[in-house]
Amino acid sequence: MSELRWHEKLFGGFRKTSDRLGENLTGLFGKAALDDATLDEIEEALIASDLGPATSRRIRERLAGEMFEKGLDERRLREIVAQEIEKVLAPAAKPLEIEAFPRPQVILVIGVNGSGKTTTIAKLAHWLQEQDYAVMLVAGDTFRAAAIGQLKVWADRIGIPIISGQEGGDAASLVFEGVKQGTEKGIDVLIVDTAGRLQNKTGLMDELGKIRRVLGRLNPAAPHDVLLVLDATTGQNALSQIEIFKEAAGVTGLVMTKLDGTARGGVLVAAAERYGLPVHAIGLGESIDDLKPFDPGEVARAIAGLERIAK
Repeated sequence: MSELRWHEKLFGGFRKTSDRLGENLTGLFGKAALDDATLDEIEEALIASDLGPATSRRIRERLAGEMFEKGLDERRLREIVAQEIEKVLAPAAKPLEIEAFPRPQVILVIGVNGSGKTTTIAKLAHWLQEQDYAVMLVAGDTFRAAAIGQLKVWADRIGIPIISGQEGGDAASLVFEGVKQGTEKGIDVLIVDTAGRLQNKTGLMDELGKIRRVLGRLNPAAPHDVLLVLDATTGQNALSQIEIFKEAAGVTGLVMTKLDGTARGGVLVAAAERYGLPVHAIGLGESIDDLKPFDPGEVARAIAGLERIAK
């Protein structure tokens, strides 16, 4: 996908989020003096847009320290919102680095069912493939036959080898086989799908613990990455998922999906502010090239609705 097309898709995808922000801020412009009551209203509007209390408070404090001789207009407020969001997102914008030695670099991908996890694995594999890395997949979500079948279809479509078994099979054994074959074949990256059973945290921890023990026997540094896939349309619920999976699985980075179908894209900011985890990529659609590393400045402007201002 060209940079221009991605840029257009990004701003189009965040339009529901920026429109919601505008709706929440309606009636708060044109006031020369930003008294405490007005600042309270602005802060509440920002929180209602899923930006999170910490970022909303920061924007409020920034506004309180500025003078607006002709009154605060919508464009100026959106510029300030974008600047403050960028400050939050910038430290989290870290690309996924493939640097493990010996190879392969093992990436566990976790997330609740319905988060877009399996599709994200295919997109991530394709993205790495385009950077000339040799990639292999492991269909480790053995609790759902549909997940195994879906990943096989994607692997076939993009021409990537996959290790899979039967529904109900032992995920740790598949991971063991994946690392063994990956080492023999000179694979750079092994991406492992895992079961998304959030409702059974003990079972999730037991299974991931077993996978880690198996990996540790083959490569003590593995897994090198534990990526949590989050569905942006779930809003604040995505934050509670980070909390649970961070504890249960030792999450090292995030991938946020479905940002093109929600008015709750501000949750990306809240996640970066609260947890400080790297956000390796964002997803904006269903096609294979709809996953990219994110530019914090561009995303901040998209959330704030500043696409019409020239860079």
